[in-house]
Parts: sequence; C-alpha cells; structure tokens
Amino acid sequence: MSRRTLKLPSWLPIDLYILALIGTVVLAALLPASGRAADVAGGASTGAVALLFFLYGARLSTREALDGLRHWRLHLTVLICTFVAFPLLGMASRGLVPYVLTPQLQAGFLFLCLVPSTIQSSIAFTSMARGNVPAAICAGSFSSIAGIFLTPLLAALLLGGTGGGFSADSLLKIVLQLLVPFIAGQLTRRWISGFLVRHKKVLGLVDRGSILLVVYTAFSEGMVAGVWHQVTPARLGALLAAEAVLLALMLSLTWCGAKRLGFDRGDRIAIQFAGSKKSLAAGLPMASVLFGAQASLAVLPLMLFHQMQLMVCAVIAKRRSQDREPDQEQNQDRDQDREPGRSRSRGRAPADRLPSAAGRD
Repeated sequence: MSRRTLKLPSWLPIDLYILALIGTVVLAALLPASGRAADVAGGASTGAVALLFFLYGARLSTREALDGLRHWRLHLTVLICTFVAFPLLGMASRGLVPYVLTPQLQAGFLFLCLVPSTIQSSIAFTSMARGNVPAAICAGSFSSIAGIFLTPLLAALLLGGTGGGFSADSLLKIVLQLLVPFIAGQLTRRWISGFLVRHKKVLGLVDRGSILLVVYTAFSEGMVAGVWHQVTPARLGALLAAEAVLLALMLSLTWCGAKRLGFDRGDRIAIQFAGSKKSLAAGLPMASVLFGAQASLAVLPLMLFHQMQLMVCAVIAKRRSQDREPDQEQNQDRDQDREPGRSRSRGRAPADRLPSAAGRD
C-alpha cells in the first residue's frame, strides 16, 4: 500500500495530539493514579500548570500586542464574541438540564464557553482562507491575555458552587498557579526570549506533555471518585449535538455580525476563526484548578468541542481558499469592464469591501 493511500483528507484533520489526549484518558481509565501515586501526580500537575503559564507569559510579545491595539474594533468584536456571546449561550444551556445534559456536563459546557480563543489554529485557518493574518495573531493574543483574568472571574460568577466549590482558596490557587507565573514570564521575557526561540520545538513538547499530565491527573481523580458512571452514551451524544449547535451559532454570528459591522472580507475571516474557537491548551490547566476532582467531566465538553471546531473550520477555510473571485477581486474585474471615466466613480467598493487592514496591525 502506498503512502498516499494512508493520508487522511486535507479537509478532515485528525489532530495527532487529540489522539494522544484520548490515549491519556484511556490510560487513566485503566491505570488511574491513587493513593501515594495520586499525590505525586497531583504535585507534578500543579507544577506543570505553573510552568505552562510562565511560558505563556514569556512568549507573549508585549510590544506586538500593544501595536495591535490600533485595530481595536476588530479585537473588541472578537473579545465580545468570546467573553459575552459565548457565555450567554452557555447560560442558556441550563435549560437542557436534566433532560439533555446532567448538571456536571452542563457545568463543563458552560466552562467551555468561558475559555479564551485559540492562537495557532486561528492563525492557520485565517491564512488558509486568505484572511487578515496579523489581525488573527493580535486577536488571539488579546483573548489569551484577557482569558487569564476573565475566565476565572466568570467561572466564579456563573458557575458558583458547581465549579468545584469556588472559594477564597480556589481564588488563591488561581493567583498562585496562573497569574503569578504568567506575570513572572512577562517580567523575565527580555532575558529568556532568545533561549525560548532557540529551543522552540523542545518547549513545544514540554507544553503538550504538561497538558497530558494535567489530563491524566484529572481523569484519574474522576475514575477514583466514580464520576464517569454519570456519563452514558445517550448523554454523550446529546452533548455532541449541543456543541454542534453552539459551534454553528457562533460561526454564523461571527461571520454575519462582522459583515453587518462593516468589516472587509479579510477581517471577517479573522473574526470568524478567532471569535468562534476555544483554546484547549488554556482551558485544561484552568479546569484542573477550578474544578478539582470534578475536572474530568468539566474538560470533556472542551476536548470534544476542540476537535469539532478543528474539523469544521478546516472545511470552511478550505472552501474560502478556493474562492475564485473574492469580494475585492470581483470589484476590480467590474472596474476593468467599465469605461475609464466611469470606473472610478461607479466601480468603487463599498465600505465592507475595502482592502484588508492587515497593514494597520
């Protein structure tokens, strides 16, 4: 069999890291950490979360983020989609309890709606669809920064007791495990940024390995506590259906809403991909801090949504990349067909079809 026949379709991306996450869940189900091993895994998971957020802070260029503020309308639109529209839909999911979702799955579904947007996949899909890539970079960065502060606060406000008993102790854990390492990374960035660039691949493995450790610890605690007995195949199917509706609503809202607000095609693409996606890398460590022993059920909706958004957005980006005549090109073709004296006055593109504002970022 040739290699070519073994390749998956380009429009159906099965992320190898998702397969690794699934393998980690299976390992936790078969060999959960308990007793002394659970204490060791918990301590290692706590250190891994702190390391993750230290690296997040050290990698983020403050100067680039501040430069991106000049395109503030686009970034504000993405933030509203991420931290206002998504949470409102998450709150509406309470009407699905108990007939469609269990209270624990609904809490995870709501937590999914509070997580910040992605950076890497938003940039990749925006580039594939020929959108405003610099805007996607800045929008994802701003969302990640805001999520470090907003996600725990929104979780405390909206989840209440369902978020593992959110308390002053939980708030202290968030400060120590998330905010302090992030700020430390920002403060030390000038001295270690070169090291991070030189060892980018190795540190990428550290990132993913740390998240796998967090997942193993969370699912081990769930197995020991017996929380997985609450998830039936019917509930899992209902969860997938609810997430499919959520993703469809946000993809439609970001695309149509951006068009109504007068953004051009390139900006609309960046808004759609950055405003409709959720970060697995940021959400998993936060869930381990916020939910404690219930983190396994809390992260299940996020893990499923993450793979779903990759598959759907890949299809959308692929189709947009194959557009033979984007909005801007259509207007240029019309201008060439008109008389020279009339093309400048009648062939001018409307406000939402102006060239991409990538240069302003």
